[in-house]
Amino acid sequence: MRVKKTLFKLLVAAVAAVPVVASAQTSSINAFSPYTMYGIGELNTQGTLITRSMGGAGVAMRNAGAINLLNPASYSTAIQKSFLFDFGVEGQNYYNSQHYAGERKHTAYNTFNFHDIAFQLPVSKKLGFGFSLTPYSSVGYRTQFDQPYDPSNPSDDDIWGNVGRINYAYQGEGDVTEVKFGLGWEIFKNFSVGVAAQYYWGDIDRSFVMTPVSITGDGTYVSTVGIDNYGISSFKGQIGVQWNPILDRKRMLTVGATYDFGGDLSPEVSKRLYVGDMYNSLIKDETESLPLVLPRQVAVGLYYQVAKWSLGLDYVYQNWGGVNSRTEMTGSGLKVAYANTSTVKFGVEFIPNRYDVRRFFNRWSYRAGFRYGDYNQIFGGQRIAQYAVTLGVSVPVKFLAVSAIDVGLEYGQRGGNVADRLGLVKQQYFKFAIGFTLFAGAENGEYWFLRQKYD
Repeated sequence: MRVKKTLFKLLVAAVAAVPVVASAQTSSINAFSPYTMYGIGELNTQGTLITRSMGGAGVAMRNAGAINLLNPASYSTAIQKSFLFDFGVEGQNYYNSQHYAGERKHTAYNTFNFHDIAFQLPVSKKLGFGFSLTPYSSVGYRTQFDQPYDPSNPSDDDIWGNVGRINYAYQGEGDVTEVKFGLGWEIFKNFSVGVAAQYYWGDIDRSFVMTPVSITGDGTYVSTVGIDNYGISSFKGQIGVQWNPILDRKRMLTVGATYDFGGDLSPEVSKRLYVGDMYNSLIKDETESLPLVLPRQVAVGLYYQVAKWSLGLDYVYQNWGGVNSRTEMTGSGLKVAYANTSTVKFGVEFIPNRYDVRRFFNRWSYRAGFRYGDYNQIFGGQRIAQYAVTLGVSVPVKFLAVSAIDVGLEYGQRGGNVADRLGLVKQQYFKFAIGFTLFAGAENGEYWFLRQKYD
């Protein structure tokens, strides 16, 4: 019965924490960035809190007490007659700044969302099954600008001479969610393969309001309102491998790799255009399929473990630009297009002494990591750099327990390399996350899948 008591206590703690964190949330959006105005928005860092606290590195991680969402080959570590469950939530604070019209403008925003629900269980010896539900990307922005006056453009003379300046206000919100089912099989000693199917669905709403602001004459001008809805539903697949070239009682080195096949999202876009008169007249109503493709992805990694230390290093390449040729224009005249990305992730974990009976803090797991790469869109031909620094701890619920409470912090920045030069936003963010890892098996003296011999 001890596992049931542990499960109950952790679920009560999760429910109690939600209202406290949610009180800082100002709306339903889960991102707040003008960079999400295009495509499917900001990609969320994949993985449970354990790997995200290590900079996101974990393609080669093999740990029977932790779910690895990055590589389905890791599901083969599932222990017989056991069950592993993970749940995580996170809050974010976005701080955006922009140098505009000789001034430095600032905005700040808080969001809150669950990050993952996942479980792993054995199917047979050396064959494991994994499931996860995670946010894949998020859209959230509110921005506005005035149409600049260009004396070289004759149409600007007519607009500014007869009407005045034009104000544009843009707003959007929405999410794309990933559901993943996978199998991992250790086909021979120290070598495992995995396959996974991923399903993506979501809705993204975008709108704009164009309002003429008269500075001459007595004319009255109505606003124009555009509303777009993106409906997403698509499948893709993933394969993975993990190999242990070094494995003994003191150390383990694992090499891992995954390949994502990508796939057409082809969101169905419903476009409506209204004139903001007293009747809100509908002047355009059409539906089209937007050519948007999820990228092919190659990820390779190394993971080295000894008694107290674990080190992980990943390289991830995504083929965004090679499969998406569509471009858009910003209000400042910059062309926005998808681009291929490369990301390097590094992380470390330290456990002073998991068998220390006296000192509770020596049994904690301490993690740190770093991630650096490119954003998947370019503005005016310029790449947008982004990086993150991560910290985390895992607190075991009892002596020698696998079940634990995980806490993680992350600081990140995007656009600092070109923001001032191109007039874009420099974005900084802080994340605070809580995760719960629940393990049922020999660790807590109760087997969930063992038939009772006596009533």
